Amino acid sequence: MPLLLPFAPPSTFRLGLRALVGNSGKLLTCSATRSLSTRPLASQLCSQYSNRRTVYPTDITRDRRSQIAAPRIFARTLSRFRATTEYISLPDSYEDLAGLPFRKEDLNQREVNGIFGAHLSAEHANKLLRILHGRRVAGTLKDPDLQVNTAQYSKSDIQKALKYLREHIPVDEVINAGLRAEDELKYIESQGQGQGDEAAEQQSEQNGQHDAPSDAAEEWIEAPTGRLPKAPKSDSPYGEGSFDRIRAQNIAKREAEEQRLEEEQKKREEEEALGNIGTLQTEQAKPKALSPRMQMWRDRATSDLQEPPKMKAWERLLPSFAMTVLVLGICAALATMYTPPRRAARLWADIPPAAATCLGLIGLNLTVWVFWKIPACWHVFNRYLLVIAATPRPAQLICAMFSHQTFSHVAMNMVVLWFFGVRLHDEIGRGNFLAIYFASGVLGFMGSLAHLVLFRGLQYTTLGASGAVYGITAAFFWLHKYDEFKIFGYPPDPMSGPQGLAFIGLILGMHFIPFVSTKVHNIDIPSHIAGMAAGVIGADLIKKHMDAKKRIRAEKLKTIYDMGQSPNR
Repeated sequence: MPLLLPFAPPSTFRLGLRALVGNSGKLLTCSATRSLSTRPLASQLCSQYSNRRTVYPTDITRDRRSQIAAPRIFARTLSRFRATTEYISLPDSYEDLAGLPFRKEDLNQREVNGIFGAHLSAEHANKLLRILHGRRVAGTLKDPDLQVNTAQYSKSDIQKALKYLREHIPVDEVINAGLRAEDELKYIESQGQGQGDEAAEQQSEQNGQHDAPSDAAEEWIEAPTGRLPKAPKSDSPYGEGSFDRIRAQNIAKREAEEQRLEEEQKKREEEEALGNIGTLQTEQAKPKALSPRMQMWRDRATSDLQEPPKMKAWERLLPSFAMTVLVLGICAALATMYTPPRRAARLWADIPPAAATCLGLIGLNLTVWVFWKIPACWHVFNRYLLVIAATPRPAQLICAMFSHQTFSHVAMNMVVLWFFGVRLHDEIGRGNFLAIYFASGVLGFMGSLAHLVLFRGLQYTTLGASGAVYGITAAFFWLHKYDEFKIFGYPPDPMSGPQGLAFIGLILGMHFIPFVSTKVHNIDIPSHIAGMAAGVIGADLIKKHMDAKKRIRAEKLKTIYDMGQSPNR
């Protein structure tokens, strides 16, 4: 069967749009069909991930660049990573705040959840592990001056991190601490000797003596926090001499002078920019101050929670799961008990039922997108029109199906909904269509919420109608799983086109690549897959129910016909 026709089916595109725009409906239908057919099929990425903080429409673009990375897949290579475990191998650039790498690749969120739980992100967990591993090697594990770098972590998290490091990266902490203590003692002794030599040089200068500086007193270079200062190393085989020290001092003076000149130049440019009142006045990059009313709306929409509420995974998922079961029961009742109204009782009598249903859903989605631009709505939308893994609410599963924050997101979803929705509606009717739509959307968000709570983390949110749209698309192709499709007449006869199952496999393959990729993406893959599964199961059940009704109707007609043909007694 042709998937992309030069003209729309009479019952949907042509009649629906002609009723809306009048005599120009035929021309508009043709142009719309050609433009829609050039878009990729069901390629819209569903709900957008963001951090746990409040999501604002103006922050969506920036939030896309700040998403957390997907789980990584580690592969063996020819070169193996060896973590630093000995004090003598401690690099000169070591700092306590940066720590030392403890493995070739950082832990992903799933591994972090297995060690610390879901309250700690992968970025903070890996930073803690690097700091503690560096302290084990540097011998500063119990140094009280360095505890400020790990003050934001709880004692239980630090103990869990040490337990993991001691199990996977063996380090002789006692020997490293002893070597550290020896170096500290040498440093203290050298500092005392250096002060004595300095006093002797001052005394000799007063007496008119100008002897060469003594090499016994070494000049120490201050080191970053976490390691001891070390004496400067010289490339000369004879060690560091007086000329080397003079050259180092001159280099330091020159660098300081260059830095001073650069700061003065920068300050002068800023003063000139502030004093320029001509037509080419330089604009200063200053943050735009919010109005008091905008600040009030922003504060109302911002949550007061500093961290996710402490609760078990099943406690977060149980209310939403109960809502999912309730919605599925309502959808089943709608599919079996819905009776289409008469033409006179319909709201849009001149528009085909398929077009009216899809236009209603599209209008609702566009209305919510417009209201996202109104700051006064943010405090309500942030609570109920986002599926929030940290604080899930049952109503979010339904309301988030109609929520989009960007025009590209809502536009692509609505185009796919119109293209496949009117065709599926014509085949199965309004009751069955709405049942599949809502069941796919709710099950999609339930699958996404379970994935976030159990595996990925509580700092994400998701929204969008893509789960329901993918369910509609999968249901349409499942009803035609063995039918052949041609796109713009290709492949030409007598070649056969791909079947409906091939398109379902193609959509699943498009989601497999982001799922295994290590690049950052904002695709809500669990929502898409769960929505497709709901669409396939719903289409199969509806087809069986419709076939059973047809069989019963045929038997009744046959019985009536046989009774009419039988002789009167």
